[in-house]
Amino acid sequence: MKTNKKIEALISHFSSLPSREALYSEIILWGKKLQPFEAEWKKETNRVMGCQSIMYLYSSLENSRVYFYATSDALISAGLAALLIEVYSGEPAETILLSPPQFLEDLGIPSLLTPGRANGLASLYLKMKQEALSHL
Repeated sequence: MKTNKKIEALISHFSSLPSREALYSEIILWGKKLQPFEAEWKKETNRVMGCQSIMYLYSSLENSRVYFYATSDALISAGLAALLIEVYSGEPAETILLSPPQFLEDLGIPSLLTPGRANGLASLYLKMKQEALSHL
C-alpha cells in the first residue's frame, strides 16, 4: 500500500530529529513548502472550521484519487496540513477514510500542540474525510 510507504518515510524523517524544538521547526518548514493555493479556492465551503487560524482545504478527484491543497495564515497549521497532505493526497477516497493519522501520535506531534492547534488538526482531518466522501 502506497500510504504505508509514505508514513514510513515521514516517521523515519521526523524520528531522526534531535529534539522537540527541531520537530516543531521542521513542521513549520514543511508548511512553507505547500503547493500554491489558487485564489478561487478561498471560499467558505473550503474553510476548515475549528482551526485557530484561517485555513482552507481544496480537493480534486483525478483517476479515482483525491488530491488535496491547503493554505493557512499560521505556519504551524500550514505545516500540519502539509504532513496530512503528504500522506493522503493522491490516495483513493477509501484509504483516506479508513486510515486515521496515527503516525502523528507515533511522532509525538499532538503533545507539541496547544489544545486549539490540536483541535484544528482534528478538524483538518475531518474535513479531508468529508472531501473524500464527497468524491466517492
